[in-house]
Amino acid sequence: MLTGRRIGFAVCASHHNLSRVMEAVGRLVESGSDVYPIVSHSVATTATVHGTPAQWLEALERVTGRRPWRSIPEVEPIGPRRLLDALVIAPCTGTTMAKLANGFSDSAVLMAAKAVLRNQRPVVLAISTNDGLGINARNLATLLNTKNVYFVPFGQDNPEEKPNSLTSSFGLIPAALEAALAGKQLQPLLVAAGGM
Repeated sequence: MLTGRRIGFAVCASHHNLSRVMEAVGRLVESGSDVYPIVSHSVATTATVHGTPAQWLEALERVTGRRPWRSIPEVEPIGPRRLLDALVIAPCTGTTMAKLANGFSDSAVLMAAKAVLRNQRPVVLAISTNDGLGINARNLATLLNTKNVYFVPFGQDNPEEKPNSLTSSFGLIPAALEAALAGKQLQPLLVAAGGM
């Protein structure tokens, strides 16, 4: 079902999850998807102990065969030209989730989401946020009830030390995307912390 599909893959700055997300990008390419990488400003500009911007940009280009889109003008044509069949945002940070729930389109990632939703096509969120069960819970609830927005199953990744933290099971990205393209939410939506 993913063969030949044009999939946008937007990468946000939950830096410690980027290597796991890159595995999912590779799996989508292996499945025959035509993957268009998009990166947030932070991924494109911030070096961390988990890697440099150049390393992540080069890795995405190497796996997908495309230079990642980094700016609003680069992604704006997605809407009018109907360039994508779906968009994955992974990791989807709390900030990205909050802005999306409140209609912001002030970054390449958010503009891409707006463009895909404009065409009534699926946006799949693989969340990673320390406040998913805290102040960001209201934004999570909004998006859970938003047409054409789907989630990669998620759970509490460290309930003892970070009880409000939620993380998706990134290995389920291809399955969640396939379900979303069929108009369905992959179930079960909530997974055990050990399943991360």
